[in-house]
Amino acid sequence: MEILQFPGVFDLPWWGYVLVALALTHVTIVAVTVYLHRHQAHLALDLHPAVSHFFRLWLWLTTGMVTKEWAAVHRKHHAKCETPEDPHSPQVMGINRVLWGGVFLYVKEANKPETLERYGRGTPNDWIERNVYQRFQVVGLTLMGAVDVFLLGTVAGLLILATQIVWIPFWAAGVINGIGHYWGYRHWTTPDASTNIVPVGVLIGGEELHNNHHAFPASAKLSYQWYEFDLGWVYIRLLEILGLAHVKRMAPTPHFVAPKPVADMETLQAVITCRYDVLAKYAKLLKRTYTEELAKLRRVSPDDARALQHLKRWLFRDEQMLREPVRRELAEVLPKTRELQTLYAMRRELTALWGRSSASREQLVKQLQSWCQRAEQSGIGCLMDFSQRLRSYA
Repeated sequence: MEILQFPGVFDLPWWGYVLVALALTHVTIVAVTVYLHRHQAHLALDLHPAVSHFFRLWLWLTTGMVTKEWAAVHRKHHAKCETPEDPHSPQVMGINRVLWGGVFLYVKEANKPETLERYGRGTPNDWIERNVYQRFQVVGLTLMGAVDVFLLGTVAGLLILATQIVWIPFWAAGVINGIGHYWGYRHWTTPDASTNIVPVGVLIGGEELHNNHHAFPASAKLSYQWYEFDLGWVYIRLLEILGLAHVKRMAPTPHFVAPKPVADMETLQAVITCRYDVLAKYAKLLKRTYTEELAKLRRVSPDDARALQHLKRWLFRDEQMLREPVRRELAEVLPKTRELQTLYAMRRELTALWGRSSASREQLVKQLQSWCQRAEQSGIGCLMDFSQRLRSYA
């Protein structure tokens, strides 16, 4: 009985135990976002072996997760995003199942040999990984629990251990994989439903900026707007300053020159590389045109204006994400306004430039030239200006 009531080495006030729990779980968050996610799954940076092994050890002690399993499941998520093969898409499985049962979906996918074989390559496979971390996952949690109880006492230690165990399954497997593909704001028109949950990525180390990540999955930095803050990036920069990390990949930065008379191969390459910046700028002119055309329709045809307003949220979504009934409604309403219909159709053609894998580079250049020519002959001022901007990408 005395063992069950062990007081622990440290006697802290209640808020002291809360701070300890937050500190311990925060280290786990950093290990997930810096080591598992950006370093292992996406190879966005290199880590010093000592740092890498510390994160492996810490994750074994606090989560029991295996690097190969985590990286494989996450890589498959990107490869099969929002399809029936996606391990945890709320668009396919429903938000409640992913939010509250994300950990079970992860475990189910991590136990598939074919997933590990295809998507788990390049992850640690040394002696300690094979003989300790993979074989004795529960032992790590047991050791962590023993340390928690010894230092903080039976009750506080076990409560903090429970918090450590559920922290990643809830925040990463549930919130990020669930809400991060269901609700939030979007900067980039990615071919999936990814969202940024909040602009301040503190609680989950930057992982809340999920739409940014899906736009540039190989980037070591997840924040792009001035009001966004990626705490994981702060730790990466500190490690880099200390010589313990090396950033390999970042999101492309658009560069501009004077508009070329005709788009060429270099223009095509720049447009494809910066395609999400292109789409973000195009979305702005589409929204501006929508506002103007809606005001016109309200004066001449209130019924058409109401139909257009009803479809507003779908107008700016990637067309591949729309269900067939919504596509039919858009096909009926858009012809009511020539400018909006033209902009919508030409966005489809523009995105096809980086979606046609079978077309040669020469063919794509001709398609880009044709697109710019038709845009500048459309008589739509904002589209003509956009075409000129497109010819400025370098």
